Amino acid sequence: MAIRPILIIPDARLRAVADPIIEVDDEIKTLAKDMLDTMYDAPGIGLAAPQIGVMKRIVVMDLAGEGEPPAPLVMINPEITHFGEQMQVTEEGCLSIPELYYEVERPNEVTVKYTDLDGKDVTKAAEGKLAVCIQHELDHLDGVLYIDYLSRLKRDRVIKKFDKAAKRAAG
Repeated sequence: MAIRPILIIPDARLRAVADPIIEVDDEIKTLAKDMLDTMYDAPGIGLAAPQIGVMKRIVVMDLAGEGEPPAPLVMINPEITHFGEQMQVTEEGCLSIPELYYEVERPNEVTVKYTDLDGKDVTKAAEGKLAVCIQHELDHLDGVLYIDYLSRLKRDRVIKKFDKAAKRAAG
């Protein structure tokens, strides 16, 4: 088990576009396991590789409720192929923007195409919380954060708060 440090804004790597994964090899399988371990430890329901400083197109998530057995989902090179018409507003948070939660509007349904850890191509339809989690995590692969969906005023306030904290930490 390897728990890796999670990057916090304003780390520039969170704004970079991740590279496609060419082959599902042992390195990728270890990365997926480390990501799940890191996500569970945080605790969170999703994590993208750029959040731990690895610029690869892989995300993990697990939306199992308390008392339910874990249901880890690993998506390699994921791509949303369809967005539903209906929108939903949900409160989102992010392990890279700790302790802040804001309401974000996103499509209620998505279809995602990805490769699993066995190298198989998968197409999955998702709705509700899973659809939101997929969109949130896939945004990370393109350097997009959920705060980008907020009003400019709210987003600037969040960024300023974390810029100050980073300056204090660098001291």
